[in-house]
Amino acid sequence: MDLKKIKSIIKLVEESSVQEVSVEEGDFAITVSKQSSLPPVAQPSAQVLAPAATPSQAAPPPSQPEPVTEPSGSTPASGGHVQKSPIVGTYYEAASPDSDPFITQGCTVKKGDTICIVEAMKIMNEIEAEVDGVIETIHTANGQAVEFDQPLVTIKPAS
Repeated sequence: MDLKKIKSIIKLVEESSVQEVSVEEGDFAITVSKQSSLPPVAQPSAQVLAPAATPSQAAPPPSQPEPVTEPSGSTPASGGHVQKSPIVGTYYEAASPDSDPFITQGCTVKKGDTICIVEAMKIMNEIEAEVDGVIETIHTANGQAVEFDQPLVTIKPAS
């Protein structure tokens, strides 16, 4: 088999969906196969585990307390309405770093007023108050990541 035939077989395999071709001509045999374009599969690596800490080596207490989570209902013990994040993103208390916050604890809001912004995928989503009332508690800090259905604020409904 001459070199031109071999090159043409290679070209045919490259340009087609065929993964492998075997050709026999007399006492000459050739197999042409494609390599997968997928990246190689990573093999799991061995992990070295550290020995368990003894009481004298216990970790120091966290420097910042964990956030308090509210009960799963929309009405906490105080009787306020817990407004939760409708999306996963980053909580912002103001439209820009130089602006005043949309709300502060103790301020009055009307249903539809913007209470914060949750940025998700570079889109700024204004979150509006679901009820009229007074801001009782703000559960998140500016710039903090929030999860879906995470409490943002508690609003004490207007009587």
